[in-house]
Amino acid sequence: MRTISESTVMSWIRERELSFIERLTANILKAGPMPKHVAFIMDGNRRFAQKAHVKRQEGHSQGFEKLAETLRWCLNLGIHEVTVYAFSIENFKRSKEEVDGLMELAKQKFSRLLTEQESLEKHGVCIRVLGDLTLLPADLQQLIAKSVMATKAHNKCFLNVCFAYTSRYEIANAVKEMAWGVEQGLIKSSDVSEVLLSECLYSSNSPNPDLLIRTSGEVRLSDFLLWQTSYSCLVFQSVLWPEYSFWNLCEAVLQYQLSYRSLQKAQDLHREGQALQQMDADRTCVAELLQHRGNGKPMDAQSRQKELLNYTASREERVRCFLNALQHKRDTFFSDLSSQAVVA
Repeated sequence: MRTISESTVMSWIRERELSFIERLTANILKAGPMPKHVAFIMDGNRRFAQKAHVKRQEGHSQGFEKLAETLRWCLNLGIHEVTVYAFSIENFKRSKEEVDGLMELAKQKFSRLLTEQESLEKHGVCIRVLGDLTLLPADLQQLIAKSVMATKAHNKCFLNVCFAYTSRYEIANAVKEMAWGVEQGLIKSSDVSEVLLSECLYSSNSPNPDLLIRTSGEVRLSDFLLWQTSYSCLVFQSVLWPEYSFWNLCEAVLQYQLSYRSLQKAQDLHREGQALQQMDADRTCVAELLQHRGNGKPMDAQSRQKELLNYTASREERVRCFLNALQHKRDTFFSDLSSQAVVA
């Protein structure tokens, strides 16, 4: 299998200014509502390789070059958070040669990232990797952890790389995290909610994507951000990922703008529904507590409201302590892995 030389591995952000017509288009688009967070399913690398009569590995390499270019376009458009589907858990079912090649390319990517600290700091890029790193080779785990820790303090823009990831796996893991919280006595089973599950996902530090783009003509999500994109604008484009252009991105943003009002309305209704659902759950818990306390005397409305406020405050404090403990557990995982890393 052909390995990728260091010289062919592109930078994480390509330094290139927009042309006059591109800048003009960007300024026109930015006069309307702009997505703050865009997710990409970067599909079509293998078909591009077949079309260009090159090895699959070269198609994946070209795909990374396109990611670097796309990140630059996003920054030019004022999009400061990007999430990409880099490697699905399902991809482990591909041929050993292709999986090994992808692991090698990932090592090259993250090794290169560690040499680009000045550029990443200049742009304030924070790299997060979402997925189950324990499924990856140990040396790649360590490189990823070191890269995450090296950019952790940056806060101008965010790149979330979904690696060894599927959405169903992520949701199942979030349920396990809540079960761990109950077992540890940090939260009660009655504290479990839709909102809390969202806070236990790998992506808990990010707002949900405003816009999700899939290239190559496929019109499915392939188990990517299923929970997070329930109220996102979904755009499917026929172009293969390595051939993606600034104009393709502008087209997707325009589709988002055309759908903006209906998306906002749906999101607002969903948030209102979540708040009402939580209020009903708190009232039910308070009613059960009062019933168990049962002194036989009916409680007036003002006293019941006071009990509800006290219960809500105690639940929020429990949840806050649990989420802090969960974040500490995850930070410790990355910190411990990073300390083991040796960069060649």
